[in-house]
Amino acid sequence: MAIRKSNKLPQAIVFKQIIKRCSSFGKKQGYHEEGLPDDVPKGHFAVYVGENRTRYIVPVSWLAHPQFQSLLRRAEEEFGFNHDMGLTIPCEEDVFESLTSMIR
Repeated sequence: MAIRKSNKLPQAIVFKQIIKRCSSFGKKQGYHEEGLPDDVPKGHFAVYVGENRTRYIVPVSWLAHPQFQSLLRRAEEEFGFNHDMGLTIPCEEDVFESLTSMIR
């Protein structure tokens, strides 16, 4: 029986890549020189949730929380992380708000 090596990156590396992508949308109007949106405070990042892609600003510290990690795994399975559209969470807004209220 052969041992199959997983192609998945360690979770910490994946999270760092997510943050880098979410904070490097380029220099546009409404963005700081560093490429960060003006309305996203330091230590936070934007996610898009639901069919309408409602934007939420969440703290980076949530990346370590098991419930948020579960949402990230679902996002990776459904959308992958190699796109420039921002991090999209595949769940209904009310479910997202309910889960994140437990994190706060």
